[in-house]
Amino acid sequence: MNNSAVLVLNQNYEPLNVCNARRAFVLVDRGKAEILEHAEGAIRSALHAFPKPSVIRLIYMIRRPRPQMRLTRREVFVRDRYTCQYCGKQTRDLTIDHVTPKHRGGRHEWENLVAACRNCNHRKGSKTLAESRMTLLREPRAPRADVRYLFGSYLADEQNDPWRSYVFLSDTRS
Repeated sequence: MNNSAVLVLNQNYEPLNVCNARRAFVLVDRGKAEILEHAEGAIRSALHAFPKPSVIRLIYMIRRPRPQMRLTRREVFVRDRYTCQYCGKQTRDLTIDHVTPKHRGGRHEWENLVAACRNCNHRKGSKTLAESRMTLLREPRAPRADVRYLFGSYLADEQNDPWRSYVFLSDTRS
């Protein structure tokens, strides 16, 4: 199967991306990457069989912006550890609160969203923090996209076990 996942590392061994085995083989064949780990099986042509790559490393350094976490309800709750940012109550029954209400110019972004229990969200309503006389436990910030977020779903597959040493190597340097 040529559509199996292949981990692509930058020249400095930083995990960059995941591509399919066919794309990885083309990068290796054109001299743009080298194979570090092989997967079971082979990529076959009419005359030859080539070992299937599992981890490749690019020959040249690729500069790219840091990946961003997607702004979702679930990610806000995870960032805030399923804890109301006003009273400190830990629960799975949370709502999202705009610290500066939207009708007052508050934006739907990481720095303006917090997890809040229903009581605190109702108490604050559409007021500012000062008007509601409430304070935040922690200032909301955009979380960094770490390797577990970017590649964790692939690591659940036993076939990708060789990736672990490369993915978590970069985690210790961050």
